[in-house]
Amino acid sequence: MAKQVLLVDDSEFMRNLLREILEREFEIVGGAENGVEAVEMYKEYDPDVVIMDILLPIRNGIEATADIKSYDPNAHIIMCTSVSQEDKMKQAVKAGADGYITKPFQKPSVMDAISDVLAVNNASNN
Repeated sequence: MAKQVLLVDDSEFMRNLLREILEREFEIVGGAENGVEAVEMYKEYDPDVVIMDILLPIRNGIEATADIKSYDPNAHIIMCTSVSQEDKMKQAVKAGADGYITKPFQKPSVMDAISDVLAVNNASNN
C-alpha cells in the first residue's frame, strides 16, 4: 500500500505542485489551507507524512505541528520554508518537525526528505 501524505499550504498552487511531485509514489489524502484544517485532517486521515508550510493563516505551521505532535507524538512532519526563514525553522524543529524542504520545491529534495523521515520511522520500529 502506498504511503499516505497530507499537504498543508495556503497556496493552492504549492499544494498542486507538491501533488504533482508525489502522486505517482504516494497517496495524497488531502490538502489543508491553514493550521486548523491541518490538525483536523491529520486526526481524520492519520497520514504517514505531513508536508506543512510554516506560514499559514489562522494557526501557523509551527503551532499546527505542536498540536499534531501533542495528539500523536509519532507523527512525521516535514516543514516547508523559504531560505530566509531559518529562525522559524528552528522553532519548527523545537515544535516537533522531523525535517524540512525549501521553496521552490525540487522533486529530489522532496523525495529525499520523505525517505529520510520514513527511514527513521522504520529504523525505530525494528
